[in-house]
This record gives sequence, C-alpha cells and structure tokens, in this order.
Amino acid sequence: MQPVIPVDTSVMPRPIATLTPLVYIVDDDASVRESIKSLIEEAGWRPEAYSSAKEFLNRPRRQRPSCLILDVALPDLNGLEVQQRLSDVQAEIPIIFVTGRGDIPTSVKAMKAGAAEFLTKPFEPDELVCAIENAVERSRASLEAKSAVKVLRDRHQTLTPREREVMALVLTGRLNKQIGADLGIKEITVKAHRSHMMRKMKVRSLPELIGIGARLGLDTVKKS
Repeated sequence: MQPVIPVDTSVMPRPIATLTPLVYIVDDDASVRESIKSLIEEAGWRPEAYSSAKEFLNRPRRQRPSCLILDVALPDLNGLEVQQRLSDVQAEIPIIFVTGRGDIPTSVKAMKAGAAEFLTKPFEPDELVCAIENAVERSRASLEAKSAVKVLRDRHQTLTPREREVMALVLTGRLNKQIGADLGIKEITVKAHRSHMMRKMKVRSLPELIGIGARLGLDTVKKS
C-alpha cells in the first residue's frame, strides 16, 4: 500500500471528505460489470461501468475520491496500456486490476507501476470491497493534499512582490537585519513586511512558515 501523506487540516477544503466516492469499472463482460456494479452500490459508493478502455479514457474527468476496477484483458487496450495512458496524463487514480487467470509477470508490472491491488477471478466480494476501501482512501488523501497545497499557493499569490522577497529570505534563515541589508531597506520596514506576510500566509511561527515553504517547493533553511 502506498504511504499516506499527512495533510494539514487547517488548509484543507471540507467538501472532498463529504463527496461520495466514484468507482469506475472497465470490463468487456456485461455480467461481471453488473455484478461488481451491484456490489459497489450496496457498499454505498457510486459506480460507473464501461465496456472498453477507450470508452473509459474518453469520459469527463471528475475531482472526487475514486478508483478504477480494470480488467487486464480488454479487446481494445490491455490493462497495463490503460495504466500507462493514465500515468501519461497524470490522472492519479488508484487501479484495482482483475484478471481471469493468474499472471505473475503482469501483476508484478502493474504493482511496480503503482497499482492498488491485483485480484484473480473469481474473487470474494469482501476481498474486492476491502481493496476498494483502501484505494478510495488513497485517492481521498491525495486529493486533500493537493487541495491543501492549492490553498497555500493562493495565499502566497496574495503577497506583494516585496513580501514574497522577504518570505523567500526568511525561509533561507536570514535575520531581519540581514534581510534589510540584502534588500536595501530598514530593519523596521522588514519587520512590517514580515508581519503582513505571516498574517496573509496565516502562520504564527517560523517553523510553520518553513513547513509551508517546503510544501510549496520554495528554498528553505536546511535542518542540521
């Protein structure tokens, strides 16, 4: 299972946690699609079934917790090709592969490429439900982390050019007096810009600011 990245709940938009997870099913066997669809509905998730890979790939993309139940052997594209295409467009959706026969090389490739699970038909309903639960939680954590970073980026965009300069220097460990010398302004002016910047970024301490800087990909003071 992929590690779950901790999320700063103070910047996390609430709606994601309340959205009903969407579970995609891609299988050319109608009976399998209907069986899985019923199981998903009973579990309280929202299913969307497709008979071909291309039909699934052409669907509208939605920002909500989701996962994909994908048959390895499809008539148009095989499961690994679908996985690669999703990776190429950076569509981060956990994939649960299902196959009618045990295929160790394929399962190894799928898992190395980030698959959430690889199940062999026939599988137990509880086994699939457990796999979906884990995949959906992985998707939810990823979306929440991205949403939290977007909030931080939006806050950073509200800073004036000078406040961004001050923030950049603070993040590298420069003191107010040093920042003033670097920018050619008085220390008291640096303190004013720093205060406004901290308020706009909604942080109360330097460690908080450094943590945010790291999440935004900004240069920060190195820890010894």
